[in-house]
Amino acid sequence: MFDVTFLESNWTCIFGNGCQGVLTGPTPELVQGCCSYGAHFSDEKDRRRVEKAAKRLTDDQWQFKSKGKDGTTRVKKNGEIVTKLVQDACIFLNRPDFHRGPGCALHVLSIDAEESYIPLKPEVCWQLPLHRDDDVQEGGHVITRISQWDRKDWGAGGDEFHWWCTEDAAAFAGKTRVVDSMAEELIAMVGQSVYDKLLAYMNSRAAKPAATFLPHPVLRRKS
Repeated sequence: MFDVTFLESNWTCIFGNGCQGVLTGPTPELVQGCCSYGAHFSDEKDRRRVEKAAKRLTDDQWQFKSKGKDGTTRVKKNGEIVTKLVQDACIFLNRPDFHRGPGCALHVLSIDAEESYIPLKPEVCWQLPLHRDDDVQEGGHVITRISQWDRKDWGAGGDEFHWWCTEDAAAFAGKTRVVDSMAEELIAMVGQSVYDKLLAYMNSRAAKPAATFLPHPVLRRKS
């Protein structure tokens, strides 16, 4: 099941270009995006994969490489596995004063190595703002839902965010639909065959002569 309204929208990541961050007040000058609290890992496999990628990072790519010598993750009191924090943000987040500029060090590795960032970054990081929810039914049948990531998906902490990107019209400024701009992520989440069917369905809807789609709810509120 897909949230076609979001996939039809022109949402785009505005990290460093209007993103206000997820702290309790606007902090665009910090250029932290949604990295202020570190990344939550989906499971142990996710954590091991990122730890392996971290070993490939160089001093040129990662501002806090020296801080990661003893590992890049920690276990919270509630048992959740997260990335360590350095200077009040994720250990992988290069800051504006770093010579390679602000942003995820694992993303820098992806660019330098000319390979996908999906196998390198924590699942939650490469999927955002897409949200995958697997609902296991009686008998083992699984209903998978792909939708936009909302505040509620962060748990109680999401209520404290001053700002979240899928709620702000400023983030709906991309040149293409999310189903096109995030094709790589969607394929990784649901597989090529399912993605192809989704894309064909959405394109067929758009090709109908009388097709008129309502804007995303955020843009409707703006108008």
